[in-house]
Amino acid sequence: MRYTPHRPSEIDEMLRTIGVSSIDDLFKDIPDELKEKAEGVFETLSAPMSEKQLSFYMDNLADENYDLFEVLSFMGAGIYPHYVPSVVDVISSRGEFYTAYTPYQAEASQGSLHVSFEWQTYIARLTGMDVANSSMYDAGSATAEAVYMAYRIHRGKRNKIIVAGTLHPEIKEVINTYVVPKNLIVEEIRFDKETGRIDVAHLKDLIDDNTLAVVVQSPNFFGVIEDEKTAVEIAHEKGAIYIATILEPLAYGLIKPAGYFGADIVVGDAMSLGNYPAFGGPGVGFLATRNKYVRQMPGRLVGETTDPEGTRGFVLTLQTREQHIRRAKATSNITSNHFLMALRATVYMSLLGRTGFTKLAAVNYKISHYAKRRLESIEGVKIPFSGPFFNELAAEGIYPGVPLHRFYGAAYENYMLVATTELHTKEDIDTLASHISEVINHG
Repeated sequence: MRYTPHRPSEIDEMLRTIGVSSIDDLFKDIPDELKEKAEGVFETLSAPMSEKQLSFYMDNLADENYDLFEVLSFMGAGIYPHYVPSVVDVISSRGEFYTAYTPYQAEASQGSLHVSFEWQTYIARLTGMDVANSSMYDAGSATAEAVYMAYRIHRGKRNKIIVAGTLHPEIKEVINTYVVPKNLIVEEIRFDKETGRIDVAHLKDLIDDNTLAVVVQSPNFFGVIEDEKTAVEIAHEKGAIYIATILEPLAYGLIKPAGYFGADIVVGDAMSLGNYPAFGGPGVGFLATRNKYVRQMPGRLVGETTDPEGTRGFVLTLQTREQHIRRAKATSNITSNHFLMALRATVYMSLLGRTGFTKLAAVNYKISHYAKRRLESIEGVKIPFSGPFFNELAAEGIYPGVPLHRFYGAAYENYMLVATTELHTKEDIDTLASHISEVINHG
């Protein structure tokens, strides 16, 4: 796009048209102290650089970042590092794919639509559901959109949502933000301090005929696998929509997906499938559901068809975005999806295949359970929850990982969430255990 600066007379004309006297008036709502801070930044800018100088400068600046794979990290809490085969980078970097935006004349981009169709197929199979859309933003927005979807399914006649106390706290925050405009009530299921699972008896006490949805994450925030079969049954007894959330879909290589227990909507994040954690993202949310609810889905749905000559092709079968249809008929205003991340996840899953996916899940399971044995053998370290887990666990008395008091207050002051994947070797875990033991015994 050509850059053509405006003449002063043109700027004056535009300002008069919108009813302000100067460009500064456009920014009058910004507090003065913030403006002063911004001005200070411009004053410290260096002199202009040549292309070569700027290139060297940016390379040196980038070198100050930590290389994720050179730092021994056991942080998880929804962001999990896995080995990414080089072919994922090669394919996703091709010019035909290297854009996260969906063309407005979508059918002209058969390659992008084909990838989205395969992504939908993989997600539907992975979750045990009938249909999936062509990706969301992340797990938080996907879960909140699923709540809105449940609200539409009940035609707005119910206004209570029940969420698990073991749901990722940041997803709870997103849900709480979304429900404000519709005046929905959010209640929380307490969790069992022994197992780390939700208290299903408490769920039975909370649920009633006004409950529109029950939201449960498994493996949950503590890494513990929930009893989803029982939770689904309790939700359906009262006619509530059961929304299953998962942040480590690799777990479905070993445990039964929520769809097989009767979940109505399954949402989550596929960041761990072929994508890099970076600084916490970007993620790639997904949403899958039953055929009977397909017209309540947010986002886009890519379908397969044939042209007049019988050639296979792909189209946008449903696009319930308010920009494309009448606002009163729209289900969501979600616009660009995370296509690039979905592409990477699709390539990654196609490389693993069903057998490889299961094998990798088994490797992750074994590594995490070795970590559990090593950590609980250290005097002063305790594993607080006895429930079954996949590749993440809570531990008391250690400091690497994600501190739980950040989300659960003083009661979990000395607890950390420790995650392992196939990137962690036996030696890495032994190093972690050695350092922890040294700190406890000599700290």
